[in-house]
Amino acid sequence: MLERRRTRQVTVGSVAVGGDAPVTVQSMTTTKTADVEGTLAQIYALAANGADIVRCTCNDEAAAEGLAQIVPRSPVPVVADIHFRHELALAAMEAGVHALRLNPGNIRKPAHIKLVAREAKARGLPIRIGVNAGSLDPEMARRHGGATPEALVASAMHELGLFREVGFEDVKISVKASDVRLMIDAYRLLAETTDHPLHLGVTEAGPLPQGLIKSVAGIGTLLAEGIGDTIRFSLTADPVEEAKAGRTLLEVLGLRERKGLDLVACPSCGRAEVDVIRVAAEAQAALEARNIPLQVAVMGCVVNGPGEAREADLGIAAGRGKGHLFVRGRVVRVVPEDEMVTALVEEAERVLAEGADARIAAADADAEAIAAATRDELLQIQGNDANRAAERISRIRRIAQP
Repeated sequence: MLERRRTRQVTVGSVAVGGDAPVTVQSMTTTKTADVEGTLAQIYALAANGADIVRCTCNDEAAAEGLAQIVPRSPVPVVADIHFRHELALAAMEAGVHALRLNPGNIRKPAHIKLVAREAKARGLPIRIGVNAGSLDPEMARRHGGATPEALVASAMHELGLFREVGFEDVKISVKASDVRLMIDAYRLLAETTDHPLHLGVTEAGPLPQGLIKSVAGIGTLLAEGIGDTIRFSLTADPVEEAKAGRTLLEVLGLRERKGLDLVACPSCGRAEVDVIRVAAEAQAALEARNIPLQVAVMGCVVNGPGEAREADLGIAAGRGKGHLFVRGRVVRVVPEDEMVTALVEEAERVLAEGADARIAAADADAEAIAAATRDELLQIQGNDANRAAERISRIRRIAQP
């Protein structure tokens, strides 16, 4: 487990953020908030795919009225996203939202910011100060030479100072940028400046795959350093992809317990005895459809497959027209190649129901022997030295001789 930076804690509805609480996943609806049923359908889809908190825009009166109907029916806490008009922040709180997100570059008047903070304090609601490089207060940009880490952090701290003037400290902070290096540097500086919980994100990351890569680079780097209490992938895609990506990142970093499938597959090579790309895709689709929360391996050959993927809960490796099914590195069944995916799914369900030890104990008596014989046969055909190192060394010695 990564050692996380210690922060104070806030509570968004029933979800704790910061302190010793798990890192949470957020996303934002793309529907018109006034479309109550459409927005709720999207919120439920996001919650089903790993979102702990969902943000909805509150950009007009109709949106605020929609929130009043959405919040009581939402399966997760709802945050109202506010730009420009402080009146809408007040309306969103009246609608019953669990938190607000304010952009200090958009709501400029201190009196309006303080009014919102007072009302949030009275209702016990947290606020996220959401600074974006693209909407930075022009005065902050001028003072700090543009959208620099110093400018982003100064903007956040200025807003925090206004909150503190009215005794409001129930705050999360984000300093997002579309430039990954700027985003990382800004959050590092912010983490040194305050102990408030931090919301991580690369803003306007873009469509897949670029947006996903940028987000993982920025958010993953900071999480690996122990920085970050809640995250959002800002993708130009179905927001469900944001929730899935965020949840997966936390799981692979060991910051959240695995709830979904973790498919491990070799990249394929000349040793592969099967179309690994096809089998892996079929296995992923079948296992995800059954919501299998295991680490499952699909390996192209039995020579190295079970050994290389021995840490997986289970897996399958191809060899001479057969699939060698293994649980924690132990071959338990050998099936025809065309039954590999079906057998893998069946075994996954059994591992979930009975446990890995029970499945190993129930292994076919001859499974390990068949696998060993197949490995020996393939080694005779392919050779142990797949990279021809011995041949290369022999040539090098001849070349290097004086």
